[in-house]
Amino acid sequence: MGVSDQAWTVETVLEELRTGGSEANRSGMARFGIETSKAFGVPLSVLRPLARRIRQSPERLPGLAQDLWESGWHEARLLAILLTPHRSLSPELALSWLNDIESWDLCDQLTNVLARRAGSNELVAALVADEREFVRRAGFALIAWRAVHAKSAPNSEFIEDLDLIEHFADDERNFVWKAVHWALRQIGKRSADLHQPALALAEALSASEDKTARKVGRAAARELTSEKVLARLRKPIEE
Repeated sequence: MGVSDQAWTVETVLEELRTGGSEANRSGMARFGIETSKAFGVPLSVLRPLARRIRQSPERLPGLAQDLWESGWHEARLLAILLTPHRSLSPELALSWLNDIESWDLCDQLTNVLARRAGSNELVAALVADEREFVRRAGFALIAWRAVHAKSAPNSEFIEDLDLIEHFADDERNFVWKAVHWALRQIGKRSADLHQPALALAEALSASEDKTARKVGRAAARELTSEKVLARLRKPIEE
């Protein structure tokens, strides 16, 4: 990729992306269920270093992240997320961007940043109640990421999230049920105290009359009872 770092504008970034994209990567994205009608075919392994170069450049124009988002190009939107620190990702901005999202990877990258922001759990209930597939996914992805990143969050937050998981476990849409399952697994792996209630829900869902809920429950129970997870949860106690 050969564009100079002297002046990062939306135009120079898009040219960089055009140069770095490939039809092979676009095809790979499509195989993973990513909409590619407006994609260059640039992998994250290239986008992350590019984001670091742009962040470090003194010639980055103000508002570049928003301009990249508004361009509508898939990789430009991923860069917009990578260029936005969690302290700058206000709930209003996150919700505005979520309204445009029609791809699981954008959804997951955005919620990964949002989960690091204090108070982002307050968005969960509204997101999961939204009927739009990727907005609902965002709610459960946010739960999953907070289980990883929100180190000081109380257990009570995630116990409440289990009620949402139980309620929406029958949403059969591919990108929703996978996020529900992800959220349940991450809660159960967060701590020994949360493991038992998460596993209890997984086992209850495994016995559900609804096939999607059963799928969610069985997949979560399988991981939460694995020796790898159980050993990691025992480790702090033994030390």
